[in-house]
Amino acid sequence: MATIQEIADRLGISKGTVSKALNGASDISETLQKTVIETAVEMGYHKLRRPGGLRKLCVLIANMEYTEPHHFGHELILGFRQMAEPAGYTVEIVPATDALQVSISYDAFMLQHDYLGAFILGFSLSDPWMEHFPTSRTPAVLYDNYISSNPCMASVGIDNREGMELAVSHLKRLGHTRIGYLSHALDSHIMQVRREAFFQSMRRQGLFADESLTGSSHYIAHCMEKYLPRLLYEQQVTAIICSHDQIANAAMIQCQQMDFRIPEDVSIVGFDDLPICAYTSPPLTTIRQNRLLLGKSGYYALESLLNGIPIGTLLLHAELVVRNSTNQVSYE
Repeated sequence: MATIQEIADRLGISKGTVSKALNGASDISETLQKTVIETAVEMGYHKLRRPGGLRKLCVLIANMEYTEPHHFGHELILGFRQMAEPAGYTVEIVPATDALQVSISYDAFMLQHDYLGAFILGFSLSDPWMEHFPTSRTPAVLYDNYISSNPCMASVGIDNREGMELAVSHLKRLGHTRIGYLSHALDSHIMQVRREAFFQSMRRQGLFADESLTGSSHYIAHCMEKYLPRLLYEQQVTAIICSHDQIANAAMIQCQQMDFRIPEDVSIVGFDDLPICAYTSPPLTTIRQNRLLLGKSGYYALESLLNGIPIGTLLLHAELVVRNSTNQVSYE
């Protein structure tokens, strides 16, 4: 690990100036501070964890609501904090906006703010810092994302392949053989994983699986308008699995507006088990993610990285929650 003196020698400034810049002193210009931090990152400098000192972690969150109890990210953050704060860490929540990500590198941001590690939520494959993570030296745990070959990066989530297998097996037991799949756009790692898992599960169950049985879009309304009628009228599916619960709820509403009964004519399965699932009409069968436990797992994985244990992927078991949106297939 580089020392403060080595950074000072590289830049031709005093050791005290480097120390001030790294600690955000007000008498150091923003330009010089940026130069010092970027040089420190390049040279592999890390601030030491001082016994009894302030130990800071952050939750970096993008593309995900989290401020209210019913928001998807709320329990993820709560679970993380329930483990981190009793262990002596201060946890700060940081919205990882595009503006922030293009203004500074991930490692430089973490060093500048004295964060020892991060729990990263909601990042899409196009987020700028996703390009930084493969070579980052600052420990981070990503929820529903995966960075290979970097011992400073870990991933947590549920076993989505297991979840999709549970959904397909449930529908097959009910007699469904023509099963469609509707998805959010494939610009995130987890949407790609779930779509691939759908095809794998269908083939494992001996069921027909083809691109014609799927549809994906950035917008739920577009997905309903373009792909749902095709699945129902052209492909004559009797069941539809959706990549997340919002699409599943929209599909139920749209099916009912098209005079298809749920579940008598079409069975619908969601993914995630959001709080709304028990109150949709009818209540939605879905794959549950225990978000509180996922947040706790994020802390366990991050603490492992901070202690030099290069954990890779930590997956929790998925759980099928059967409600009233699925039923025995009818061929009337």
